[in-house]
Amino acid sequence: MSKHDLIPFNRPTLRGKEHSYLQEALERGHFSGDGPFTKKCHRWLEENLNCKAALLTHSCTAALEMSAILSDIGPGDEVIMPSFTFVSTANAIALRGGVPVFVNVRPDTMNIDENEIVQAITKKTKAIFVVHYAGVSAEMDKILAIAKEHGLVVLEDAAQGLMSSYKGRALGTIGSLGSLSFHETKNVVSGEGGALLINDPGLKERAEIIREKGTNRSQFFRGQVDKYTWVDIGSSYLPSELLAAVLLAQLEAAREITSARLAIWNGYHESFSDLEKRGFVRRPIVPKECVGNGHIYFMLTRSLDERTELMDHLKTNGVASTFHYVPLHNSPGGLKYGKASGDLSVTVDLADRLVRLPLWAALTKHEQERVSQLVWDFYSRR
Repeated sequence: MSKHDLIPFNRPTLRGKEHSYLQEALERGHFSGDGPFTKKCHRWLEENLNCKAALLTHSCTAALEMSAILSDIGPGDEVIMPSFTFVSTANAIALRGGVPVFVNVRPDTMNIDENEIVQAITKKTKAIFVVHYAGVSAEMDKILAIAKEHGLVVLEDAAQGLMSSYKGRALGTIGSLGSLSFHETKNVVSGEGGALLINDPGLKERAEIIREKGTNRSQFFRGQVDKYTWVDIGSSYLPSELLAAVLLAQLEAAREITSARLAIWNGYHESFSDLEKRGFVRRPIVPKECVGNGHIYFMLTRSLDERTELMDHLKTNGVASTFHYVPLHNSPGGLKYGKASGDLSVTVDLADRLVRLPLWAALTKHEQERVSQLVWDFYSRR
């Protein structure tokens, strides 16, 4: 098999205008942040997601860190989150001296189990950090009700959730603050990059300050102050205008990209229907109140050993598959900076059995059928 026959796990897909927009940005001579392309991206996000304000950041990690600062997370404050998530969610809290409190995920969606949140609440709890796994929403109504009853802030890690929704509301726009990712592994990409979605209008001005190194520079450029100075903590969270130029081209094609990915997701889902009926795998579940974006197609095998063998089988035949997070409560960092709430064996079991298949917008029908056939070939021997 030649290297040209290999099917990678992910491949960023250009939609046509990336080169011309990048050339335009270069010719303008404005390479640093908050130029014309950045402003157009802000406007696109605000209009299409219906949030109060959007601010591009150099990564989703940056947006998560800004969320923690804006929520006034401080030493000893506890923030409840799923253990099955990327380290940036927990790091955002630990960097403020807070304590990530890890709870189980639901077996159906791999999202935080809303039924385990209340038992994790203590007098030190300040917020709930929701992670929308694979672009499928957590059970936000119940989580918001719990937060309201206990006086907690709800933050959304919607890194995987652009163009997904919960009861008609875009992910990232339901809690006080939301974070998006445009990393090259996501649906809409700029290589690196992210965005902070601000849904509480009272946080907008401070968000601008934190994003600009703790200065009121944005107000200065709008003519609201006659000079800018240091007024709060912050960091340099802006992306370059070059990243924004690439991102704008991707955002303008977001619906086309999402449609292509959903077609592939649905193709896999149909292909493995009988495998699930026969008890070999568990396909992903999207609750009826959720609309997904085709970000990840995963399956749950029956055991860790079976997953390892399946992935080896795919690799031997030129298909890259992968598992996902190691649960944070068991990681060295999680043990040092966080704490587990209750028995998280459900999360460990699910993480051990989850396998992700290749999925990107330009994956061909032939390539998808080849992946599906290889999975079927593997289970036909069982």
